[in-house]
Amino acid sequence: MAQQVTSGALLQCSFGVAPATLTVLPVNRVMAEGPPAATIQDHIPLVNIGSFGMCTSIANPAVASATAAALGVLTPMPCVPATVSPWVAGAPTVLIGGMPALDNLSQCLCMWAGVVTISNPATERTDVP
Repeated sequence: MAQQVTSGALLQCSFGVAPATLTVLPVNRVMAEGPPAATIQDHIPLVNIGSFGMCTSIANPAVASATAAALGVLTPMPCVPATVSPWVAGAPTVLIGGMPALDNLSQCLCMWAGVVTISNPATERTDVP
């Protein structure tokens, strides 16, 4: 069974070099094992999803430009997540503030071709169907 994700969860991007932390603002006033519970709408770059250190995706214009300047040698650049759409799929049977709860099996897509996954949901006992 999937686990509820809360603020403080660790995230990983397929093109990032370091993990990032999920920040959930307590607007819905629903807590799970202490921290605020996340929904699929908690995808805002640098508000909810922090930086993954450096980006290695050639689809990222900053990386493409730096790589071209280095004569084709892949040159990572600082990560600024471009997660413009909500997490997929969440837990549609559990609603928090009218939105599906975020579970640890969900993914969020970055505009620069990265796939953001949840490596640690920051909960141990809260399951969602």
